[in-house]
Amino acid sequence: MKLLKSSLLGSATAFVAIGAAHAADLPVKKAVPIEYVRVCSAYGAGFFYIPGTDTCLRLSGRARFEGGYMTSYSRQFGNGGDTSGYQGRMRINLDARTQTAYGTLRAFVRFDAGARTGYSGVGTSGTQQRIGQAYPGLGIDSFGRDQQFANVDKAFIQFAGLTAGRASSFFDFYAHDFEFAGATAGSDIASTNLLAYTATLGNGLSATISAEDPVFRRSPIYSPSNNPGGVTVNASIANFAQTNSPAPVFIGYTGATPTRFSQVDVIQRSRMPDVVGALRLDQAWGSAQISAAVHELNVGNVQNGVGTGTGSNISIPHASNSYGYAVQGGLKINAPFIAPGDALYLQGAYGSGSQLYTGYSSFSGSYSQNAATIQGQKFNQFFNDATVNPFTGQLEQSTSFTVVASYLHYWSPEWRSAVFGSYGEQDFTQRARSAQGAAFSVINPGGTNSFGANAVGVPGTRFFQLSEALRDTYQFVAGASLIWSPVKDLDIGVEGYYTQIGVKNGRVIDKDKDPTAYSRVGAINAGGAVATTTADSVSSFRFRVQRDF
Repeated sequence: MKLLKSSLLGSATAFVAIGAAHAADLPVKKAVPIEYVRVCSAYGAGFFYIPGTDTCLRLSGRARFEGGYMTSYSRQFGNGGDTSGYQGRMRINLDARTQTAYGTLRAFVRFDAGARTGYSGVGTSGTQQRIGQAYPGLGIDSFGRDQQFANVDKAFIQFAGLTAGRASSFFDFYAHDFEFAGATAGSDIASTNLLAYTATLGNGLSATISAEDPVFRRSPIYSPSNNPGGVTVNASIANFAQTNSPAPVFIGYTGATPTRFSQVDVIQRSRMPDVVGALRLDQAWGSAQISAAVHELNVGNVQNGVGTGTGSNISIPHASNSYGYAVQGGLKINAPFIAPGDALYLQGAYGSGSQLYTGYSSFSGSYSQNAATIQGQKFNQFFNDATVNPFTGQLEQSTSFTVVASYLHYWSPEWRSAVFGSYGEQDFTQRARSAQGAAFSVINPGGTNSFGANAVGVPGTRFFQLSEALRDTYQFVAGASLIWSPVKDLDIGVEGYYTQIGVKNGRVIDKDKDPTAYSRVGAINAGGAVATTTADSVSSFRFRVQRDF
């Protein structure tokens, strides 16, 4: 028995030894090494190396809720009456950087999107809708009160002083840094297409020259036929997708009196880029910047030979291109001696033919010649960069200026407040209204009005003195906010602001109290009753919850 056990054990041992020898001859399949994401500390917190590359990437973003209230003075048929608005917004940022022999190569992209409903201060945006970044609901109860919003806010490359792509305008400085709604006057073009070069001069001083997309800086050339119904929410296809914007010019006279007119299409073509220059200083005490811009205005040809009226024909030259300009100065002063994080902004701008560079605009929407500022408001401001003189066919620029002040104060690391205010004016040339009034008298004989609230009226008449078109106006804004940050990157806050608009001289028709006034030109000129005003105002409040990551 012992002999048998010994034989079996010996055989097993030999078998294992032989098997082990054969196994040693087989190829061994090694496990794939795991490549862990590595932290990239060269560019600050949050960056990591993209596996397999030497490029560092940072992913960030935000989520936001806003609800708001704005006073509404009218529930006129088909318009107005909303007092509340709501929106949910999202943002995704990607920041990629690679170190090269020429310095850092950077690409940055940002996508914003949201869904919003209600009044224009929070729920909808005429500005974004007019440039195709917000899409209106088309239902009975949703049009003008419901929008989906999407915007490629940033998509630029930076390399060796070059910035190319979609970025904030280099003209801007304060750009509503301490505000929720951005209600104050002042330039704030966060998304435009540009090609710029920045030279670093040392000691915090830098100089930039930038060629920028002019489309996002255009306010319309005045047209009495533009949106004749006074629509402010793009409720008609003609206004929503407008393909022409006619302005009258005289092509015939009977004696010295203009009696025959034709049209110029004042929709501006994309031709020359805007040229922006900026000189900036950044120091421990704060920042300062001086910037300037040149902006082209252009219109189409006169329809010579095609006109309305009587009289001998004359030749009107093609309207020459006109170049507007703007200058701006800004100062930011850090005030840690009051509280850590405190800062004061001061900014002023002046422009000719460049209203969006000075930022004299309406919070309900730029890119419209008379966007409504207030629901059920008494009159509209006109934001035209220029008018076409009907006698000469040439462009005559408007001027505007704005001043802004904003102060941020930290009561504690968790609580902070901002107070802000602005004042601005827009003026048209002295002959702009009288020249357009002469055109009105030819196009609207007998005191009729085919232009609605865009009508200037016949010079010397009562309607001319009271109409809102091309009036010199002012705008005043004042507001404040209170924000609580219980934990890092979470803001819970409320903001309120007051806006007043007014005409600088005389009175204007009150469309809220007298909505049919612009259809009664003859009766008004004959001394009929009409409601008038000199100013209007609105108060707005919004509540925000925002989480950044």
